[in-house]
Amino acid sequence: MGRRRQLLAAVLANSPAPGFEAPDPAHEFNPTPLAEFSLAGIDFAITRITLINWLACAIIIFFLVAASRRPKIVPSKLQFAGEGIYGFIRGGIARDVIGPDGIKFAPFLATFFMFILANNLMGIIPFAQIPPTSKFALPLFLAAIVYITYIAVGIKRQGLGTYFKNLVYVADAPMALQPLMIPLEIFQKLVSRPFTLAVRLFANMFAGHLLLVVFMLGTTYMLFTADDWQLKVLSPAPFIMSIGMTFFEILVQVLQAYVFTLLTATYLQESVSGEH
Repeated sequence: MGRRRQLLAAVLANSPAPGFEAPDPAHEFNPTPLAEFSLAGIDFAITRITLINWLACAIIIFFLVAASRRPKIVPSKLQFAGEGIYGFIRGGIARDVIGPDGIKFAPFLATFFMFILANNLMGIIPFAQIPPTSKFALPLFLAAIVYITYIAVGIKRQGLGTYFKNLVYVADAPMALQPLMIPLEIFQKLVSRPFTLAVRLFANMFAGHLLLVVFMLGTTYMLFTADDWQLKVLSPAPFIMSIGMTFFEILVQVLQAYVFTLLTATYLQESVSGEH
């Protein structure tokens, strides 16, 4: 009881208990750089998360090469998996969302889906156990690619003036409301859209991984560090919760890859069709 009182008092006082050093879950997202260098005056650092991202890319390349090598009428398991994923994105997102013109965007959308999914799933792979998409830089970079792409497609299809007119002008709104609607549309389409696209992916991956880290740290502390036998007895509870959260995290990881790809297709559809 004395140890628990010390810990409770430390929490209330926002200071560590005597002899106890609280772990910092946030350190997972800011690992110590393995290598640092400068290029054109810009500082770069290679961390454990960078290596995990490279590993995810290598897995995708290996999978696609193996799935497309020597295709057969009766597909192998890898060929069937590759064709199934691409067919789902091609038919279920590119064609259904964008329309007949969306078929040409299917490789682009499939690449996004598989890249994001592979990086998300790194959060549950042993010895990796952190998704690179939980670092805001990666989702922001992906959102920037989408942003540049759908604007470029819109300008190419509709022309510069027509594209930006269709982008910000709400034809169905009364003329008296246009001075209010146009600034809102500019902010929504040209400012908040890429930001929210990145934040949605980042926040879900960050929060999910942080929960898993907290539950596992709780298990480790209760089982190996705590002196109170009652905490040791209760240590399986956070461990069981971490297992349940892992399965839930898999669902979120797949869903977020799908949502990012679906929203990308939606933005491209606006650029292709010219509809507001």
